[in-house]
Amino acid sequence: MNIQWFPGHMTKAKRQMQEDIRLIDLVIELLDARIPLASRNPEIDQLARDKARMILLNKADLSDPKATSRWKEYFERQGMTVLALDSRSASLRKPMQKAIMDATEKKRIRDLRRGIKNRPVRAMIAGIPNVGKSTLINSLAGRAAARTGNKPGVTKGKQWIHLRDNIDLLDTPGILWPKFEDQETGTHLAMIGAISDHVLQVEDLSLKVIHFLREAYPGALSDRYAVDEEKEDVDILSAIARKRGCLVRGNEIDYRKTADLFLDEFRKGQLGRISIEMTAE
Repeated sequence: MNIQWFPGHMTKAKRQMQEDIRLIDLVIELLDARIPLASRNPEIDQLARDKARMILLNKADLSDPKATSRWKEYFERQGMTVLALDSRSASLRKPMQKAIMDATEKKRIRDLRRGIKNRPVRAMIAGIPNVGKSTLINSLAGRAAARTGNKPGVTKGKQWIHLRDNIDLLDTPGILWPKFEDQETGTHLAMIGAISDHVLQVEDLSLKVIHFLREAYPGALSDRYAVDEEKEDVDILSAIARKRGCLVRGNEIDYRKTADLFLDEFRKGQLGRISIEMTAE
């Protein structure tokens, strides 16, 4: 299954980011805590090379807490300010404000020495599609400042949001990169829903998820669906279909419907808190 997805609006969005970066004090990179490496756009390092940086491990409520703790330590060792969070939380504002101020301290001190006072900190929130950027901004602003959705590509234009903490946030569209370095990256992005299912073979993808769960999280499938995890991946998918009534005329299995249902439940965390990527140690 060869996975690549780079719709036309992403090229335009990347050019816009290159223009906007000169206005920015801080680049906040929002990653999916379940796949911190695959959800890091390698082009951000080049775009933000002279800017203060911050890493947010979002959807930490869906990820394996032990794995997320190790990933937090991993990025902190690289000198990054790091927070693990759920972007829907109403209690984010204070820890986010502190983290932003910590990450931009050197810049703010330089401004004061130049006689520049009370200028808002300008931060760009960057990340892949469907990682939760707009949801995060809405939680921080306390209102529906940005459009949200559970499909990649909901935010397609830039928008500034002013927070009462003298912080201006620039929301950007979710951007992937033109070619994934390896197919594992594409698969991991597809597993968490960062790539549109319309360009995927969801039946094959669901089999990959089943295989991963059998190896990394034994018991997750049997606990959710009461299936025999010793069987082959396709047999497990078939068993899920019959248990959930995903059948068509003649009692035949509707594999597309089954795959859609299974992937949706996996992505929503209904099979438990699961991380797809682990640190080396």
